[in-house]
Amino acid sequence: MLAVIDYGAGNLRSVLHALAYLGAQQVHLVRSAADLQGATQIILPGVGAFGAGMQALHRQRLVAPLRAALAQGIPYLGICLGMQFLFEYSDEMGTHEGLGVLPGYVTRFPPSATHKVPHMGWNQVALQKASPLVDGLHDGSYAYFVHSYYCQPARPEDVLLTVAYSIPFTAGVARDQVYGVQFHPEKSQQVGLQILRNFLTMGGAAQ
Repeated sequence: MLAVIDYGAGNLRSVLHALAYLGAQQVHLVRSAADLQGATQIILPGVGAFGAGMQALHRQRLVAPLRAALAQGIPYLGICLGMQFLFEYSDEMGTHEGLGVLPGYVTRFPPSATHKVPHMGWNQVALQKASPLVDGLHDGSYAYFVHSYYCQPARPEDVLLTVAYSIPFTAGVARDQVYGVQFHPEKSQQVGLQILRNFLTMGGAAQ
């Protein structure tokens, strides 16, 4: 079962459309801990504010089950805010605790005279290591971003992709079966579809 987390603020329609296009099997929306039972893969799409998103996950009692699922090695793909949730905390509108699966934190882009915040549009991603998630992707591929905050992993070995914007920042992470991308694969055309396709093959959800 491919579990897609619905906490009321995710970009679900586009993600579900992309998964259907790829022929994903047994896709289930998850809104409670009970819904998560039996998941063989998890996708957590996210838009909006970090604190509000984590509060929604707590209300739905999904935080502890998500941590447990990731500890068990169930493949996880966090998209945008879903990647940020993996870290220990964010300082967006105060300090808010994340899932704490990866050491590090989330913070806002510094002011820049040359680069707008939010970071919005197409940018090239640089591959930092090999991973099943990026099989078939070329260094310098373009992906679509919409965000004002970025992740600061504490372990360089967790960094999968980077982008040079006003500052260099982490655009993708990978550790064991835990993956995250700051950009939106569902809006990144063939590059995004390849990433989703790669993820689907990890849990047998591909057609």
